[in-house]
Amino acid sequence: MQANDENGNGKEMSLEVMRVNKRKKPRNEVDEKDAVEQEKEMKKLESFLFGNIYAPVEFGKEVEEGDAVDNDSSLFFVDRSANSVLSVGEDDGEVLEEEPKQRKAVWEDDEEAKANVNIAKVNRLRKLRKEEDESLISGSEYVSRLRAQHVKLNPGTEWAQLNSEPRNNKYSDDESSDDEDRAVVAHGYKAVGAVDDLLRTNEDFVVKSSSKLLPGLLEYSILTDANAEEPSSGPINSVQFHRNAQLLLTAGLDRRLRFFQIDGKRNAKIESIFIDDCPIRKAAFLPDGSQVIIAGRRKFFYSFDLVKAKVDRIGPLVGREEKSLEVFEVSPDSSTIAFVGNEGYILLVSTKTKELIGTLKMNGNARSLAFSEDGKQLLSSGGDGQIYHWDLRTGACFHKAVDEGCINGTSLCTSPNGKLFAAGSDSGIVNIYNREEFLGGKRKPIKTVENLTTKVDFLKFNIDSQILAICSSMKKNSLKLVHVPSLTVFSNWPPQKKTLHYPRCLDFSPGGGFMAMGNAAGKVLLYKLHHYHDA
Repeated sequence: MQANDENGNGKEMSLEVMRVNKRKKPRNEVDEKDAVEQEKEMKKLESFLFGNIYAPVEFGKEVEEGDAVDNDSSLFFVDRSANSVLSVGEDDGEVLEEEPKQRKAVWEDDEEAKANVNIAKVNRLRKLRKEEDESLISGSEYVSRLRAQHVKLNPGTEWAQLNSEPRNNKYSDDESSDDEDRAVVAHGYKAVGAVDDLLRTNEDFVVKSSSKLLPGLLEYSILTDANAEEPSSGPINSVQFHRNAQLLLTAGLDRRLRFFQIDGKRNAKIESIFIDDCPIRKAAFLPDGSQVIIAGRRKFFYSFDLVKAKVDRIGPLVGREEKSLEVFEVSPDSSTIAFVGNEGYILLVSTKTKELIGTLKMNGNARSLAFSEDGKQLLSSGGDGQIYHWDLRTGACFHKAVDEGCINGTSLCTSPNGKLFAAGSDSGIVNIYNREEFLGGKRKPIKTVENLTTKVDFLKFNIDSQILAICSSMKKNSLKLVHVPSLTVFSNWPPQKKTLHYPRCLDFSPGGGFMAMGNAAGKVLLYKLHHYHDA
């Protein structure tokens, strides 16, 4: 019985082993097939990349479908490393030159694709529309249209564009040339002759469109009073800017000479000097900025040295009996001071020695003086209604003519460019003359300004001779600004909302940006002229 049981168990074991072997056989066959297919795929891939290295294709014989590799891929391959590449057409096998690929942006904004811009809602964006009913566009499209619009409005100039053609032979690689007159030009630029022309001239290449002041309305702003920190207790008789455009001098009948630093906002006071025995009728800087000449109705005058901060009293002048030296002018070269004396005399005093160096004599009483732009000539007018031209080198009057319609001349002023001069009278008439024509015999003024009805006390041209200020101290708001190129008066001056009181003196800053006006109330009104960018 035991033997039978053992035989039965052995049979069962053998059956199980056979079943397991049957199961293993199909698995081994599948593994072998997969290995063969993988090997074929590897060979096919290697042949595709490196050519048919296992079974080279012979010309004239067909390749079996299983082992076939693209003939073109075995004969040619594409070199992607070059900028301009060569490729082969898949159909006809022709060699074509591919265009260079565009460079990718270093950084891209992901929000551009998500954002939407309504170009129909904003007026200035409607020009970006391609269709009339177009409204919403994507952010990236909006950026591309803005770039296209910028290129359209700002086309590149020819001289600024690089030339893609090779350079001419005359510009060698070492950029050396024996011709000293020829400028070395950067690679790729065309207009060499134009560059040479630019380098051979000293003219201004850029002309500001704002250099011409337009007539009609004057653009200005009212600023803080120049002497707001310390107003004068009496009428202001003199205001003048220093040559540095930051320092302003004010003087008046309160016997104080004040200096302010002008910035248009705070206008800080720098110094105040009290002249005990002389109510100041006029004070003026020397054009070189080193001294201030102070005068009143006295036989003497004062000189204030800005460097030493010292006041010197000068006079009376030797041989003269004038009781007042209140009217004077300083020459542009800072060498001479001309005082109005008695009985038509004009006294010439040296600025260095402060001594009398000469006298000039008019037929009538002298009332006003004005130096020419170079300081070599002097203009004077007075009680006889005539305008005198004096040569200061010889002391002779080389021209004398009647001021048209004038009985008593009260003020004179010459333009900084030397072409014009203006003459005012006690009737309120201001005549503007072309100086060359006047000296040539034409005595008719180019313009007669009749906007004032009382005696003209003050005349002043600005730095570029485009504005002429005329004022009378006998009437409120009696200050007019004349546009010289058109010979018309600015219609919006004086300001309607703010009174000027009784104007007595005025000055423009060296750059033309500020205008200061002193009045009888002891205030110095300050204005900013928008046309001029510099103070």
